[in-house]
Amino acid sequence: MNRKSAEWDAVREAVPGGRYVPSSVIKGRTRQIAAFERQYGRLPTDVFELEAAPRIARMLLLSACDGQQATIERHETVPSRALLRLQLPTRPDPRSYKDWTWVACPISPPPTIPAGAVLHLPTLRATGGPVRADLAYTHAVPRAARTGHRVALGVDWGLNTLLSAGAARLHDDGRITALAAGGMFRAAGVLAKQHRLRRHSELLHAKAERYQRLIGKDGQRTLNGKHAVLAGEIRAVSARRSNHNDALAWAAARWAVDQAVAAEATVIYLEDLRSMEARGMGRTHNTRMSQAVRGQIADRIRHLAAEVGIAVVTVPARHTSKHCPQCLAPLRHRKAPDRPTTPGWKWAICRSCGWQGDRDMGAWKRIAARGLTHQTKTVIDRTSAAMIIRSVIDTLEAKAVITPAALKTSRKDRSKTGPTRGHTTRPAPRRRRAPSPTRPSGPAGKRPEGHAHTDRHRLPRAAHRHQDVTTISTPTTGHRPRGAALGAGFHLHAHATPPQWAVPPPDITCRTGDRLADQRRCSAKTCSRA
Repeated sequence: MNRKSAEWDAVREAVPGGRYVPSSVIKGRTRQIAAFERQYGRLPTDVFELEAAPRIARMLLLSACDGQQATIERHETVPSRALLRLQLPTRPDPRSYKDWTWVACPISPPPTIPAGAVLHLPTLRATGGPVRADLAYTHAVPRAARTGHRVALGVDWGLNTLLSAGAARLHDDGRITALAAGGMFRAAGVLAKQHRLRRHSELLHAKAERYQRLIGKDGQRTLNGKHAVLAGEIRAVSARRSNHNDALAWAAARWAVDQAVAAEATVIYLEDLRSMEARGMGRTHNTRMSQAVRGQIADRIRHLAAEVGIAVVTVPARHTSKHCPQCLAPLRHRKAPDRPTTPGWKWAICRSCGWQGDRDMGAWKRIAARGLTHQTKTVIDRTSAAMIIRSVIDTLEAKAVITPAALKTSRKDRSKTGPTRGHTTRPAPRRRRAPSPTRPSGPAGKRPEGHAHTDRHRLPRAAHRHQDVTTISTPTTGHRPRGAALGAGFHLHAHATPPQWAVPPPDITCRTGDRLADQRRCSAKTCSRA
């Protein structure tokens, strides 16, 4: 399986259309052919002999019908309703036109279908009880241009992250600058789940093959039931893996297109997936990366980008992670930014210009710069009808560098040359300049006495440590106050003022003869104190 470059070129020449076939597909077919030869002692005659018999789904393709058998029309006044008319037989063996009748099926299109879209005949699928309709539609979208792009989104298939993307701008003077730091689409959890499902599927397949050999060898009918159960579980696991892949592909594609729309980019540059292989990162990581649905993601990106008029172009992926995005010098890859001497593959350091950053973040800059400089070389592939840049031109590649943005310096000197806060003419006092108010005998507001109450004749626990009327405690040898833990005060070295017990004033008699007690005001209007 470890072929050299010349051997890969020979294999691609021998395979029909091998120039556009990914390396992973060629390696997978090679393993299938080798397994077939070990089992049957000969080579297969064609690819169909390697695959099992296909399973036919229960569906009805109405797109193959003409207007005399099926029609679909929108409602005249309500665009959210449509009517599907089918001509179905009334008997199992129809012999004449009288044995057929028209059946009307009302359909409610989902809100994602535009009101002005043209509906096409759907595909009917029987899923147990209800019959579902896969409705196809077409609507006009802006045409994507191959050249003339100024803002591009570069997308890299990362090693640790599924997607890394960022926008770059091409200026009139030929400079290319990055618009932002970029972003990452992390799917480690989903890929780990897919890896667990793959291992579970392999285990089920191994058990099913073992049961099949025992049934064919000894004719044990007791294993037929177990084999049928395993076959059903294999189908369920396979369907779950397909659903996970489909959901992941749509989520990643939507994220990439949203990044392009937010950056006002007119083109998305993707890496060429034909030579994408995961090697040198361990058995588990290599397998997880090989199971990534990059092909589906690329197709979904093209589909979603076409709706908003954004072009999707594939560029060669050679040396996008190896060279510096600012000077094209070879990078040194290390394990982490805080471990610059430990070999690794995640962190990239350039010794020429001093740039350093995440390997994937530097890759999308290289992809965006390469696409912007080579956009005149964009062609449309006749097989897939996709836009592609086939090769890299050295003269154009020399211009595919990201110019670092100039550092913005503030005109105001904000250096620390003095105190942060200015001095005032009258600073706050360090101690209380007025004693506590006298003790009230009736209901009144609270006094700032800490934990001391009116019915408490003993001072607080911390008040005997050389405290008088000051709020700052006098330092004591071997004593480190801990604020409220001492039992008095509200701060680390602050305590409440000790209470002051005062003698109540004498009784006062007003003109009306009412007695005023505890300095309370008289309610009479003629009183001199009122």
